[in-house]
Amino acid sequence: MARARRTVIALTALLTATAGLPAAASAAPARATGPERWSADLAVAGGDDVTWRAGRLRLADPRPTARTRPAAASGPVAEGILLAAPRALDRPATRVRARLAARTGDGGTATAEVRGWRASGWTEWRDATEAVFDQPVTRVQARVVLTAPGTAAEATVTDLTLAADQAATAATQPTAGRTYRVYATRIGLVGGVTANGHVVGARDHFAALPTRRGLSPRGTGDYTVKVCTTNGNRCEYAPVWDVGPWNTRDDWWNPPTVRENWRDLPQGRPEAQAAYEDGYHRGRDQFGRVVRNPAGLDLADGTFWDGLRLTDNAWVDVTLLWTGGGARAIVGSGPLTLRTGAGTSYASRGLAATHAQVPVQCYLTGERIAGTYRTTTRWYRLVGGTYVSHAYLSSISGPPVPRC
Repeated sequence: MARARRTVIALTALLTATAGLPAAASAAPARATGPERWSADLAVAGGDDVTWRAGRLRLADPRPTARTRPAAASGPVAEGILLAAPRALDRPATRVRARLAARTGDGGTATAEVRGWRASGWTEWRDATEAVFDQPVTRVQARVVLTAPGTAAEATVTDLTLAADQAATAATQPTAGRTYRVYATRIGLVGGVTANGHVVGARDHFAALPTRRGLSPRGTGDYTVKVCTTNGNRCEYAPVWDVGPWNTRDDWWNPPTVRENWRDLPQGRPEAQAAYEDGYHRGRDQFGRVVRNPAGLDLADGTFWDGLRLTDNAWVDVTLLWTGGGARAIVGSGPLTLRTGAGTSYASRGLAATHAQVPVQCYLTGERIAGTYRTTTRWYRLVGGTYVSHAYLSSISGPPVPRC
């Protein structure tokens, strides 16, 4: 057995600002201040398949099983994620640096990632060594990911410290979410476990993308996609709860300067699609497997069959909602039917899964609905023209929603 090696991993995340200083502050240079520093609580309860024992964060069970996800990995691995509590910053920051004290060996890995909160919601997760975000943030959250290919492997962490300060500004994020046409496949795997720890149910509603950058914590829709058939007749809003298909480090919707891998590919083109259609990377994925279809998106059975009413793998139009701005509503009780008007007599145009964050355009008065959260005549028109009742929405965030 190879000797375990002690590692101290220095991680840097750059958050690029899109807005200038307030007018009152622009008259004089900002006073120089040091970075805000803190340590993540690694002993916090609620981690996914990790435990704090004898002063170390480690996998609760290092034995790989056939149920372990992501399925795109080259072989079974045990995986666990510790989600630290968000840190409210004393002042907005545009850069976060993290320092991880870890011990790994025999194939075990330990990595740390961060994300930041801005007006339109959370940024994508970033491997902190190359993390680039697009706006100043007021909160920072970190997570630690541990993996092990077997019981002989070691992957433990003793400390994670972070520092937030200011960095240079960069380009402004677009307000409209990025939309691309990609090939979608059906996940299946009922009874399996997703990359965020969700146990897949029959006719479940969620999506998978081939990277952890847009992976929602379990039970949230922090990263939600809108997936539509190419004729636009059916759509579903689905939270991203898994990693795949094919690759696990391919955020294909990001520009080359940000993209994790395959930076010579056009923005919006998944590596699997390029490999399948053009023989890119010798026609193989990141694990060396021959790519058998061009999929850049996986859909759970309920999203596939009930939301989009697909009968086979197909091309779809997918919008990465966190890449845009505007007000968002969280579906607290779903799958919620998307209507063509403000009432249940109007035709269905798809579904919004539980926990999905849907982009709200305006509100109006419609049919009175007694729902999970309230009895109300308020309906919301979503960006794209469909309608949902306020009775099933748990909360709304972002800028004020105007009347239609």
